Amino acid sequence: MAKEAADRTTIDLFADEKRRGRPRSNPLPRETQLRVNKRNQIQRDKAKGLKRIELKVSQDLYDALNEKALASNISRSQLIECILKQSFDD
Repeated sequence: MAKEAADRTTIDLFADEKRRGRPRSNPLPRETQLRVNKRNQIQRDKAKGLKRIELKVSQDLYDALNEKALASNISRSQLIECILKQSFDD
């Protein structure tokens, strides 16, 4: 029987080693946790109807966007979305 890394129901059946101290809060290795979390985030975004856009900007523009978003108490993503919407409204 093969061990499935994402299997949370029979994880103790294939325990590699027993350690002293507080048990791990998540039995999966960090790499697998990140992969599962990213997959869940993508599914949440799809359910909300969000699409991913990736762009590269200079460090100065990146810093300016961060400062403006922090001052406006919104995320950088929300700020960029507002800027894009305003440019289409004009």
